Amino acid sequence: MNFLEVQFSLRGQTLPADHGYALYSALKKYLQSLDSEQQKEFLIERNLPPDLLICSIAGIPNQNGIIYLNQNARFRLRCPAENAAQWYRILQNQVLDIRGHLIRFIQPRLTLPQASEILKARLVTFRLDNWNSNEAPVYFLESCQKRLAKLDINAQVYIDSNDQGNLAQRAIKIHGKNVLGYGVTVEGLNPEDSLKLQGMGLGGRKHFGCGWFYPVQEVDHGNEIRA
Repeated sequence: MNFLEVQFSLRGQTLPADHGYALYSALKKYLQSLDSEQQKEFLIERNLPPDLLICSIAGIPNQNGIIYLNQNARFRLRCPAENAAQWYRILQNQVLDIRGHLIRFIQPRLTLPQASEILKARLVTFRLDNWNSNEAPVYFLESCQKRLAKLDINAQVYIDSNDQGNLAQRAIKIHGKNVLGYGVTVEGLNPEDSLKLQGMGLGGRKHFGCGWFYPVQEVDHGNEIRA
């Protein structure tokens, strides 16, 4: 399956730093407001399709859980190529309310994901029965390896480190609860597997910004943060 990425520039000023679930909720609410025939194009039983990946939005963080959007801020989604034009049209110039922060999607663009031998994801999550800080990395890596094998991807997967040299454990808040995961690097990808991983993602909560992989050479705009 071929995938395309749809990108929108943004008109707005701020967002919550941890906005992955709120962005998903606002997008779904908008799509559910469409007439029934339009909903059939974008929703499956009133939910976003499972083959849709959404990236959280990068911005400049402050100390109060807020990010400031600049001219480089983008809303990005990946989907099967045959659906890209529909998302392009339906979201163009739409305004979403993200927990009281208004953003407008403008200047849409279509692009192809670029193959890279090394891909990174800021946050990958799996449903672990118990999150024990000592054992979680083992079960997490096992889950990554099993999922890569299910995708028929042969590559090496690692948990990243943060700026302090510790494991890059991160969280996303969903329904008031912190869901934990790690930053991940996957190496040794051939071009076909690299594009497959970018198109299909890894782990859960892929509608909330998790499991989104990007090439290491992709510019990461300085101090910006993705929730």
